[in-house]
Amino acid sequence: MERLDCVVIGAGVVGLAVARALALRGRDVVVLEKARLIGSETSSHNSEVIHAGIYYAADSLKARFCVEGRKHLYPFLEQHGVEFKKCGKLIVATSDAQRDELTSIAARAARNGVDDLRLVEGAELQEMEPALNARAALLSPSTGILDSHGYMLALQGDLEERGGSIAFMSEVTELEATSAGIIVHVGGETEITVLAQTVVNATGFSAPLLVAKTKGLKAKDVPTAYYAKGNYFTLTGRAPFSRLIYPVPEKAGLGVHLTLDMGGQARFGPDVEWVDSPDYSVDPARGDVFYAAIRDYWPDLPDDSLQPGYAGIRPKLQAPGEPAHDFRIDGPTEHGVPGLVNLMGIESPGLTASLAIGDYVAGLLKQ
Repeated sequence: MERLDCVVIGAGVVGLAVARALALRGRDVVVLEKARLIGSETSSHNSEVIHAGIYYAADSLKARFCVEGRKHLYPFLEQHGVEFKKCGKLIVATSDAQRDELTSIAARAARNGVDDLRLVEGAELQEMEPALNARAALLSPSTGILDSHGYMLALQGDLEERGGSIAFMSEVTELEATSAGIIVHVGGETEITVLAQTVVNATGFSAPLLVAKTKGLKAKDVPTAYYAKGNYFTLTGRAPFSRLIYPVPEKAGLGVHLTLDMGGQARFGPDVEWVDSPDYSVDPARGDVFYAAIRDYWPDLPDDSLQPGYAGIRPKLQAPGEPAHDFRIDGPTEHGVPGLVNLMGIESPGLTASLAIGDYVAGLLKQ
């Protein structure tokens, strides 16, 4: 049986960031990816937003890693020549009740270490975004957008520069904890079995499924996976906004917000559609609800101007109707298996938090 130092399962943005962090610390890293390319699931089906860290519960991993990750992410993108824009975001209140909610949002953000929010209203808000309908808004100047694929390529480049590698078409079917290390059963084009000293499960929405296929873990270590599909619709034509526009958050997500891609194209979403399994099709009929939500803050949205865009899957750990769960990072302290880390429920802000998650996991696995 071939022996490896460090195996990271999953070549999405978080898996690549973890692999890079381990390689930078001198570990010999192999990434096993079931697809033919990097970032083919959650990492390539998102809004590509660099979040500030505003909404998350105080002292949560989401809040901590989002703020830390964002502070490291902008310099990383600049140093590696990855395209990004620090365009800013407006969280808009279209009623008096929502305006009151902005105060609590700002207080939560401050507890998380986000200290650059400010309230804008009246003539200033009208001048910033003339097409916007809002009583007031919170301006987040540190929110931005990035080329997510370019970012993943940069992470891959750093990994490979330090001697790491990615084995594509290599699906991990089972893990087995032993006294000698962790046995990794790999299917795909060539079925092999390897013994690794360190294994990181960074398989996104498949992570709980792989945990369930890990011999040596207990039932308490296996969470139930839930899938919240987010549908996006794109605008035919140019949007009259230069910043991202977010409504006040709702229970399961951040509402139907307006984001911009690197070319300035506007897209709206995501909504929340609970599904039994990952499905990336977009039902055009869901656009009917989008019009009403968008016109709450952009009344002049033209009829028949939205077309189905794409869909993403949020890897949730809570059932529909339950409060949002935090990231779950189970290391040896949690489950008792030396050298194993399971990353579960890494939904938004996973992209923004990825560098911080990588550093954290590398710290858990210090030799």
